[in-house]
Amino acid sequence: MSYIKNKNTLLSHGNIGLRRAALDIVDYALAKADPYFAVMKLVSLEGDILHVGGIRIDLKKTGRIFLLGTGKATFPITRALEEILGDRIDDGVIICKRGQEGALSHARLYFSSHPIPDEAGYEAAREALALAQRTQPGDLVFACITGGSSALMPYPVDGITLEEKKMVNRLLLTCGANIIEINAVRKHLSRIKGGWLAKAVHPQAHLINLTVSDVIGDPLDYITCPTVPDTSSFDDARRTLTKYELWDKVPASVSRYLKEGGPSRETPKDLSDHHIDNFIIVPGTAACDGAAERARELNFETMILSTMFEGESRELGGTFAAIAKEILMSGRPLKPPCALIGGGETTVKIMSEAGQGGPNQEFALGASLWIDQIGDVVIVGQDSDGTDGPTDIAGGIVDNLTVSRARSIGIDIYGALSRHDVTPVLLKLEDAILTGATGTNVNDIKLMLVMPR
Repeated sequence: MSYIKNKNTLLSHGNIGLRRAALDIVDYALAKADPYFAVMKLVSLEGDILHVGGIRIDLKKTGRIFLLGTGKATFPITRALEEILGDRIDDGVIICKRGQEGALSHARLYFSSHPIPDEAGYEAAREALALAQRTQPGDLVFACITGGSSALMPYPVDGITLEEKKMVNRLLLTCGANIIEINAVRKHLSRIKGGWLAKAVHPQAHLINLTVSDVIGDPLDYITCPTVPDTSSFDDARRTLTKYELWDKVPASVSRYLKEGGPSRETPKDLSDHHIDNFIIVPGTAACDGAAERARELNFETMILSTMFEGESRELGGTFAAIAKEILMSGRPLKPPCALIGGGETTVKIMSEAGQGGPNQEFALGASLWIDQIGDVVIVGQDSDGTDGPTDIAGGIVDNLTVSRARSIGIDIYGALSRHDVTPVLLKLEDAILTGATGTNVNDIKLMLVMPR
């Protein structure tokens, strides 16, 4: 199976042999992060006995079965649970990003907007909370909450409107903050995040979290935050606004709520009175690990540089390019042919109006400036969910011929990066990777292949 829809176009120019290997590795990496297969390995049904990992559940002694979920990797989890449990499922509320293909038979499927929330997501969030509040002792609830849930399931606290929540989201996503800092704010402006959804489930029901990580280090309360205790505080949220100078930019209602926030409004820190089991079915490093596995199969000397990259995307592109030069000149840290892999969640800090783009696209184009004509090098920046930033582009692929090709048709890569308007450049160069919704959402993939001179 190939996730990349425009592979023929991407292989019509440039360093074709090395590009083919890079796209092969990316396809393999995405397959290794597929949550559907992870659920099918973890969950099984033998008669009336349901096995979830090492947990044994007698369904004859269980009440109703519900599904609650939202996120960019949620649909495959839900589909697998429907195949396993079928008509035993009583109801469910599943919220996916628009563009997700497929239908569900035993849960209500809603579509909403990402990365900026919308009314459809708000209405679906209310349905999800209402379903949680309907649970009774003995019920079994599967929570399938994955990356993207903060935007897809918005339910702001009283006194803050959805429009004001949208404004906060835009500010947080463009200020350079990491996901931990961003979510500390979003959780404290929500009636459903930060453990509040779990709090709404009856304490004597059994809540099982099946999640996929898109956060460095796999912290549960940042990858399935509505259904586990929260480790962040109002102080953390306030520190984010101070660090990124956002107090004067957020709506007055948000500023007031966060400044006044104290123990009475704090998110749940202890849910030990609830019956909750947690499973990270696909870790954040899954795609990087898959990429390394495939690169070795293709006889590349392989190294995972780090799965914890953060910071400005285009600068990391320059770092990868510098390593390529080191490899070609001195054979350090690996001798070519070699593959270097990185993961994490880099960001783009936008100071003014910007065009179209995303962090993985900026990573790739930023790298292209420094590998111009140096030797056989290909670099890929790939968002695992298939949408890099607020675009329909999954990422970009560049090589040592990209800059000369751009120059020959009058494209200014420097200017596009300075304007944060990189999607049009990658599309004109036919170097934009298109996958559509992949059904997974783990840490981004940064891949570099280097051949001997």
